[in-house]
Amino acid sequence: MSLRINDLAPNFQAETTQGPIDFYDWMGESWAILFSHPKDFTPVCTTELGYMAKIQPEFEKRNTKILGISIDSLEEHRDWLKDVERVGGSPVNYPLIADTSLQIAKLYSMFPADEMGTHEGRTAATNATVRSVFVVGPDRRIKLILTYPMTTGRNFDEVLRVIDSIQLTTACQVATPVNWKQGDDVIISPTITDEEAKEIYPEGWTTETSYLRTVKQPKH
Repeated sequence: MSLRINDLAPNFQAETTQGPIDFYDWMGESWAILFSHPKDFTPVCTTELGYMAKIQPEFEKRNTKILGISIDSLEEHRDWLKDVERVGGSPVNYPLIADTSLQIAKLYSMFPADEMGTHEGRTAATNATVRSVFVVGPDRRIKLILTYPMTTGRNFDEVLRVIDSIQLTTACQVATPVNWKQGDDVIISPTITDEEAKEIYPEGWTTETSYLRTVKQPKH
């Protein structure tokens, strides 16, 4: 069965470039982003890993840990990361899982559960579905799933924007409108009555329609 938003993110144990981990233990009380790659030494993924290394401090500001996964061995990962660091211009300080058994890719519905074999003999094309991004909250629930084609580099600035939105809307009873970014007005939840809103937002709000009220972004 495919994973969906708000499903419990499956726990797993894995070998990574920074040693063995248990996913839940590794997360601790943090948020996490798990982003997957079909194979090492692929050009688009090389740019993605490099960019993630460059903007890792932005994720850390949001209490979010980065975890990569690719269908190749630790030895191949370590060689690949030399290219990643050279191309991206930053050291890779987050772990990269060696999913040689395809176990985690299957656990996260990127392969069918009955997919046979290991990483050996597989190509990027046969692993094309391993191009997903999962954002997991401290409650271990999946907050976001994005899947990209191999030829299209992922927009991790957009992932940061979504994390900002999710963290804000989790803390406050608001939603974020189209193309929202930090500092923009937000939408008051329809579950809040006007009387309740007066207590929360004494400076008032803008009523666009009977069901759409916008207000300055609250602090959280």
